[in-house]
Order: sequence, then C-alpha cells, then structure tokens
Amino acid sequence: MRNDEIVTEEHPVGGKAAHGTGAADEELMRALYREHAGPLFGFVLHLVAGDRQRAEDVVQETLVRAWRNIHRLDSHGGSLRPWLVTVARRIVIDDHRSALARPQEVDAAVLEQLPAEDDIERSLRTMTVADALADLSPAHREVLVETFLKGRTAKEAAAELGIPAGTVRSRVFYALRSLRIALEERGVTS
Repeated sequence: MRNDEIVTEEHPVGGKAAHGTGAADEELMRALYREHAGPLFGFVLHLVAGDRQRAEDVVQETLVRAWRNIHRLDSHGGSLRPWLVTVARRIVIDDHRSALARPQEVDAAVLEQLPAEDDIERSLRTMTVADALADLSPAHREVLVETFLKGRTAKEAAAELGIPAGTVRSRVFYALRSLRIALEERGVTS
C-alpha cells in the first residue's frame, strides 16, 4: 500500500470522518502536506525556472485549494498526487498568463532622467538673473559674483578684488538695488 493511499483510508474523503469534523479535516491536511508537499515543490520548482519563493507560493496555493475541495478529493481511493500536480500546473500557467496580460513595468530610473517642470522654471529664472546681471556695471557685478555666487565674506571678497572691505559692502548694497530694478524691468517681482 502506498503512503498517499493511507491518507484516504484513515480519513475517507466525503465520509463523516473527513467532512463532519474539523479535527479530521485538519489531520487529513497535515497528512496531505507531509506526503505531497516535498515532491510537489520539486515539480513546481522546475515549472517556475528555479524561483524558490514562487514555487513555495504555488505549493501553498495548491494545498489551500485542496483544503477548500476536501469533500471532493479522492473519492475512488486513488492517489491525490495527480490532482495536486494538475492544480499546481494550472496555477503556474494562470500566473504566467496574468503576467503577460499586465502592461510591461518600466524602470523608474528612466523617469528620473526626464526634466521636470521645476527644472524649466529654474532655468528661466537663471536666464533672467544672468541677463539682469549683464546690465550691472562691472564693479557691481564682480562684488555680487564674489559674495553671492562664490559665497565669500566681504573680507574675503575684498582680498580677492584688492579693494577695502567697506567698499565691498557698499558696492554690494548698490549692486543689489540695481539688480532689483533690472529684474523689475523684466517682470520679476518680490
């Protein structure tokens, strides 16, 4: 007598022992798992090209379907393995067909390379400020470049430009005022 037949003899499916009590159903499922889960896993692992996690999911789904259909299983006293293999194979086929029906997923890295609206707005602001800076006198422009764009202090900018620190502060004040007027002429407010 084969081991998978023992399961059906101890708990005849469709009879009182298997269908009438929850304990009998649970014991039948435990025996079903012990007898068939290992070979079923090996079969499914081959079907899913070695993806162990997917194979485990398919085996689990197959055994859940067996549990749901426990009242219909093996009414002739034969092996349950062919039924389980057929169910597992159909689950793999259904999963494959579902994957084909879905639109192909796109890698998000490609989307990150596309310019966003913020980049265009920032580019326009940069171009407007560069145009307004061109209208300033060279002395005012160079103190703004040294202090704001290069991030130097008034003392560091004075050393770089070869002028006193007080002159740098004064030029920064008047350069900012001139820049504000130039930007207002271009429609930039606040």
